[in-house]
Amino acid sequence: MPSISSVEAVLSAAEKDSSKLLGLAFGEQRITTPGQYLPRSDAQKEPQIAFNVSSGTYIVISLDLDAPFPSLGFLGPILHWIHPGFKPSTNTTVTGETILTTSAPFVANYIGPAPPPGSSPHRYVFLLYEQPDGFDVEKYAPKNGKPVGNWQRIRYDLDAFAKEVNLGPVLAANYFCSN
Repeated sequence: MPSISSVEAVLSAAEKDSSKLLGLAFGEQRITTPGQYLPRSDAQKEPQIAFNVSSGTYIVISLDLDAPFPSLGFLGPILHWIHPGFKPSTNTTVTGETILTTSAPFVANYIGPAPPPGSSPHRYVFLLYEQPDGFDVEKYAPKNGKPVGNWQRIRYDLDAFAKEVNLGPVLAANYFCSN
């Protein structure tokens, strides 16, 4: 079973140190407090990403840590997004963070929250990594931008992907809860 203890440790650090908090905005909805509630309908499109950096290239990964039910996480985590190629833009958020943008193809297209009926809220985690030198986007991006199927997302092994592509430590993280 994939380990999520390292992700939970990163979330704890982001909750305690605002310099490690990844800026997330879904339209007008900003995730300003880790773990705040966001209705699933507000998070169906990929978020705007922001962080205080002036250069570099980054990868964003998003996971649902509580699938299918928080008390029964045997299918989790579920991969919700992998998108490389984020770079600082000249735009900033209202809090002064640099907005990160990308034109690179996704590795796994974004899917919004979709907990099963009757589930308590799930934690949707977003992690920012520095993109490793030599990361071959074309090797990992699906052909013709085809969406990634559900079976490839279930029980996602983040540690294996991180090792395979040589990801370093998480630079920033944030999460919201939704059901």
